[in-house]
Amino acid sequence: MASRELPGHIAAALAGAGGPADSAGRSWSGRDLTGDGNPLHNFDSDDGRADAGYVAAVARLVAGTGSESEVVAALATARVFVPIVAVLGEEAESNHGLTADKQADMALVSLTAPDGRKALPVFTSVDALEKWHPEARPVAVYTPRAALSAVSEDAQLLVIDPGADFTFVVRRPAMWALAQQREWVPSYADAELVDFARAAAEADPRILGITLQQGQGTASRTAAGEPVGGGGAGPELTMVVQLAPGLGPQDVSALMAVLQERLTANPEFVERVDSLDLLTTR
Repeated sequence: MASRELPGHIAAALAGAGGPADSAGRSWSGRDLTGDGNPLHNFDSDDGRADAGYVAAVARLVAGTGSESEVVAALATARVFVPIVAVLGEEAESNHGLTADKQADMALVSLTAPDGRKALPVFTSVDALEKWHPEARPVAVYTPRAALSAVSEDAQLLVIDPGADFTFVVRRPAMWALAQQREWVPSYADAELVDFARAAAEADPRILGITLQQGQGTASRTAAGEPVGGGGAGPELTMVVQLAPGLGPQDVSALMAVLQERLTANPEFVERVDSLDLLTTR
């Protein structure tokens, strides 16, 4: 590959400073910024394409042979791109009557989900990001770092590849698990949550039984309209409460309000459940 010459003004400035050096005056000569020895950049050979493990997990989910937990597990080790855009600051008028920005900051892009919650979009490939926002700058990070950024921005959701052929929504409990680099168990597959729910109901003889199942809110669709059994924004958990016969509507409403109050008093239940649908049977 042919060498590229520096622009004249930069070359002159470097020459005046005694040769190429960094901002601390240390020479660049002999310094290598690639490979495992550089802790500041893990993606020096990144080709910008989507992580193969994530692509495979999504393909299984769309085909009906995979699960949401497999997709989140693949994200735990995947590189993604966080979109950063320029936010213009104050304007000042120059001597020539033109306006110029005093400053331009870089900011994360956020979305608003249909239910009003804040969401952070991330992309598995440069192509997906450019199609969504051509002017956004892709910043490569591992997904746990992106999830941590979402938490720090008070986002409740992590949206993977918005506008792509398939968009996967990482709900709050899974997002927190990614940020903490721990395994995520979906609430509808968490046996301990069943114990919590039954403990909250056992004091009332009018509740005969409780079961938990995957909520309809987890369902999503591809851009072509094909239904997918995961990746939706929620509610992700449905609680079916079997009640004793003979209860009137007011009794049922009061009973469900008490049950919800007991469940929300359990911090473990609140942390593991993003959103909940309550159904009653007689």
